[in-house]
Amino acid sequence: MEPVYHSVLDPIAVLGYAAAVTQRIRLGVAVLNMPYLSPAIVAKQAASVDVLSGGRHDLGLGIGWLPEEFALTGGTMAGRGDRTDEYLAVLRHLWAGGVTEFSGESYTIPAGRFAPVPVQRPGPPILLGGLVPRALVRAGRLADGWVTSSRADLTRIGESVAVVREAAEQAGRDPAQIRVICRGVVRWGAPVIKPEGGGRVPLSGSFDDIRADTQRLAERGVTEVFYDLNWDPRVGAPDADPAGAAARAEEILEGLAPGR
Repeated sequence: MEPVYHSVLDPIAVLGYAAAVTQRIRLGVAVLNMPYLSPAIVAKQAASVDVLSGGRHDLGLGIGWLPEEFALTGGTMAGRGDRTDEYLAVLRHLWAGGVTEFSGESYTIPAGRFAPVPVQRPGPPILLGGLVPRALVRAGRLADGWVTSSRADLTRIGESVAVVREAAEQAGRDPAQIRVICRGVVRWGAPVIKPEGGGRVPLSGSFDDIRADTQRLAERGVTEVFYDLNWDPRVGAPDADPAGAAARAEEILEGLAPGR
């Protein structure tokens, strides 16, 4: 796996820390894998971050794919996509407040109260990840938004957006209300060229190149882009100098700030 994955802090702990030192920026994770954690634990973690941040939390969820992680966490790989409906139902039942209970095929909530409830009502927006058609349909049918993978082919993202929005419409939902969040892996500097003459990789190259790519993503239905700097080895590598990494990240984010 890429070096960025070799040393990773727990995301919920990081979001709690970030909540304490920020005031306006939204705080999200892309993504927690549902099979590794019970829905009651995730409901408590997400509500806690939402309370500590004053209602700034976006909860990104996925279903996992790496067999070794399922073995490590005791998760069940088979049928994990089918369990998503119930998993999200448990989250929303617990966040609703008052006395609640739930009995499904995979999850059970004994009657009881959950507190504190999230600041955002009815709860933190749920963003589902995934790249295969079934995952895209699930996001349009169940979630507040879809969040792309760092490995997504951004030159074809419009096709995926269309699947998400069509699924939302078929489920009786307003497709325009479904957020599309791009995890935009930024490679500032020399443009990254695809093999076999495939052209420049989106979000690589100069600040002007990256800003133009962001505009093209918006034209293809993306509603939000967060600039992911972790794949820059001078920022995200485990052996990167912390001070140098922070300085480079600040330089990139200032260069891409709106209005520049």
